[in-house]
Amino acid sequence: MSQHGVGPRAVTRSVAFLTAGVLAVPALAGCGSDDPSGKPLAGQDIQPAPRDRITDGGTLRWAVDSVPDTLNTFQSDADATTTRVAQAVLPSMFRMNTSGRPERNPDYLESAEVVDTEPKQVVLYKLNQQAVWSDGREIGAADFAAQWRALSGKDTAYWTARNAGYERIQKIERGDSALEVRVTFGRPYADWRSLFSPLYPKDVMGTPDSFNDGARKKLKVTAGPFTVRKVDRDDERVTLTRNPRWWGEPAKLSEIELRAVPRDKRAAALAAGTLDLAEIDPSAARRITVAARPSSSTSPLMGPGADRSAADSLHSWAVANGSDEDAADEETVARKKLRKAVAKYARQQQALKGFEVRKSLEPAYTQLALNGAEGPLADERVRRAVARALDRKELAKAVLEPLGLPAVPVGSHLALSGQAAYADNSGALGGQDTKEAQALLADAGWVRGGPVEEQKKKEKAAGSEAEKTDGGSGEKPDDDGTYVVGEDDKAHRGPDPAGHLAQDGKQYKPHQGGVPGAYAPRGTAAPANQESARLAKNGKPLTLRFVLPSGPGSQTLRTVADRISRMLERVGIGTEISKVSDESYFKDHIASGQYDLALYSWPATAFPATDARPVYAKPVPAADGSLNVEQNYTRVGTDQVDQLFDEAVATLDEDESRSLIRKADSRIWAAAGSIPLFQRPQLLAARKNLVNTGAFGFGTPVYEDMGFLKKGMKPASGPSAKGSATP
Repeated sequence: MSQHGVGPRAVTRSVAFLTAGVLAVPALAGCGSDDPSGKPLAGQDIQPAPRDRITDGGTLRWAVDSVPDTLNTFQSDADATTTRVAQAVLPSMFRMNTSGRPERNPDYLESAEVVDTEPKQVVLYKLNQQAVWSDGREIGAADFAAQWRALSGKDTAYWTARNAGYERIQKIERGDSALEVRVTFGRPYADWRSLFSPLYPKDVMGTPDSFNDGARKKLKVTAGPFTVRKVDRDDERVTLTRNPRWWGEPAKLSEIELRAVPRDKRAAALAAGTLDLAEIDPSAARRITVAARPSSSTSPLMGPGADRSAADSLHSWAVANGSDEDAADEETVARKKLRKAVAKYARQQQALKGFEVRKSLEPAYTQLALNGAEGPLADERVRRAVARALDRKELAKAVLEPLGLPAVPVGSHLALSGQAAYADNSGALGGQDTKEAQALLADAGWVRGGPVEEQKKKEKAAGSEAEKTDGGSGEKPDDDGTYVVGEDDKAHRGPDPAGHLAQDGKQYKPHQGGVPGAYAPRGTAAPANQESARLAKNGKPLTLRFVLPSGPGSQTLRTVADRISRMLERVGIGTEISKVSDESYFKDHIASGQYDLALYSWPATAFPATDARPVYAKPVPAADGSLNVEQNYTRVGTDQVDQLFDEAVATLDEDESRSLIRKADSRIWAAAGSIPLFQRPQLLAARKNLVNTGAFGFGTPVYEDMGFLKKGMKPASGPSAKGSATP
């Protein structure tokens, strides 16, 4: 779940370790207490305002992670910015509401429903009669058919990321009028609403050349409130401008500039006045919150020199005014630099008063991934023990509570609270239970204090030395290498012949009385806390490689990893944290399986039967002998889970489909290949007079309603006009 974004439905689910996620039903399930889907844990925070209070015109400068390599969302290198552009300039038959559920987009569809199920499933789309491409041509069946042929997987000349859903279509034809499109499926498809969102014109989808290359750097024909004016890779920005042929509510903004700004540079860019909206990390959010306080533009706990104590400052002054001229000159220069940095920080804080933090929860969750392909985690009992060692509530609180967001652990791999398929199925695995974790590890053959190869060598060397000094008594440990410290020995913990430290500073002498074996082997120190002693098996300690990204935006993940490591240590599992560059983190480690434990995020989806299957499908051998894991980077899967996904995607009974998805999730929990932890925080810095945009949560942005308040106007207190009502 990079900084990778949430791609469209036909694109492979994007992985995100720091993601910026985005993600006929006769009746959707309600949000009552008897509905396991519940309600979203956090709503939108977009400063809603009616259109008549918004200025006509203006440019929104919006930070993004990158200028996209392609504007074709169905290609493998599409990213979050590709999706953002597509949302603003292309048709989507369905969009997400604030509960993460699909709803018909009236700008393009008058209706869409299943009109036949026998002998084949047929969906009839009735298009908005005003819907036209920017070249004046009506949107119609020819565009639907071209997209189906390009994404069906039958023509390998199209460089598509995935053909999910489109391969089930048998034919597409015009209905009774040019505004009707009939889609006939060869096999039943429950997630038909996932298709044709976005919809590209036949000019893009019509040939492999136009699909592969034509839409990478420009989109000549569009059909949204905005159109693509320029993609400038040198200046690192994408400029969108009003579409003069847009038939819906006209866009309030004249332009939207998507500017590539690194996340650790965004606070400075906001203060410099070059951005109006930016997703930010918690440290930048704290800066903006502090700046908004009337008492001071700076904080003694933040900014340059915040870590200097009074003693440090006094020492600095003394050195700068001391007799050592070289040291004084050096310190004077350092003090001047610090004063300049403090002054710059203060100016930035003053400028940040014009912004506010809008916060929600992303439609994505962070998980602990356990690589089950090899090593200790290939044993399901060890994976389950890792899961039972975790206090997921504590981890959620550590990340979300300081931000004022609901600190509730995620209970599903396949949906988030508020979505139709959500139910807390974590009970299939069980909650935090140290004793159960220890029992699972013992059953798998991992024992406390078991010998490891290095320990054996040290014991042998220390034992030989002890024989020389103690007259060669020949005392040896038990055959299994374990040791026990009796009650009478506790007062004698002191430096042994190998030089271990004592509590009382006395020389260690092994106790000779009591039960045979009730003393440590010579040269071995008694552990201070035997309960946390490392487990071992077959001469090897139970140590897992924990791979993490090292970039400036990864501090939250590293904090979570430290807490997880301490939790695992309590049950005897060691971790070796390996920090790697953001660029190689996913490609060279997660996707290639070079890790034991890792943290990354998956986006939520309204169509889990389609989108989540490749993430949890059982790996199968490929023709060349390699293992085809699709997107199942934990390499853990079962035939039963695959079967439940297949059944869920093929039934048109929505209640039955949701039930099958929830059963699949229970089996995924039980296999313990990945452990959902918490929904990712979504923090946006927005100029205070910028409305109808910010932290969107599940909802698809309504680009034509974004804009700046007229002078003297205030935003509304209620929800925005479109797509904001929770069912």
